Amino acid sequence: MLSIKNLSVNYGGIAAVRGISFDVPEGKIVTLIGSNGAGKSTTLRTIAGLVTAKTGSVTIDGEEILGMAPNEIVSRGVTMVPEGRKVFSDLTVLENLRIGAYLRKDKAGINSDIEWCYELFPRLKERSWQLAGTLSGGEQQMLAVARALMARPKIIMMDEPSLGLAPIIVQGIFDIIRKINQEGVTVLLIEQNANMALKVADYGYVMEVGEIALSGPGLELLANDRVRELYLGTAKK
Repeated sequence: MLSIKNLSVNYGGIAAVRGISFDVPEGKIVTLIGSNGAGKSTTLRTIAGLVTAKTGSVTIDGEEILGMAPNEIVSRGVTMVPEGRKVFSDLTVLENLRIGAYLRKDKAGINSDIEWCYELFPRLKERSWQLAGTLSGGEQQMLAVARALMARPKIIMMDEPSLGLAPIIVQGIFDIIRKINQEGVTVLLIEQNANMALKVADYGYVMEVGEIALSGPGLELLANDRVRELYLGTAKK
């Protein structure tokens, strides 16, 4: 579905991403893990059209999207849940959801998908007329995910969805990631919480200083000695 080939990105002369290649198969959950500065967020932002690549190719179902404007990329079925949630704080929950569907013209479908999002996140339905800026951090994260789903994406990219959230809320967010995937949406997940990410992912990639250092099935990487030592804080006994 989503294919990244030889992607390189520079920030002010610094190589943030160095010729990486990976695939996100349809219907799967794929995660990129790594420390701060590894290039994970830059990779997502480049796929979304928010950062210009130096070299490489990004295709969705065989169509090149690298170089397209962000709204064109959304129209091809790729949406992103940004780091820090970035909800429209002065708009209501419902207004935020409707903004997620700004490229769509099918009013009946939009209303149906709003109800679907409310089924996924009952808390949002309870707060549909509440200003997004007054929601808790966990509720704002739910709203950010629901807003991205309103574009009816083929693939949803999530940048650090657990960042700054209490452990019990984090578990709920990962449960939702599984549920979204079971509903047929492909997921590309970037996470510092390597333990949770690898447990939920079908396949994972470990990024270090702009390069992919390791890759494999999520549970296989979870058992890898190097991953356990560097990212989980434990070594296999």
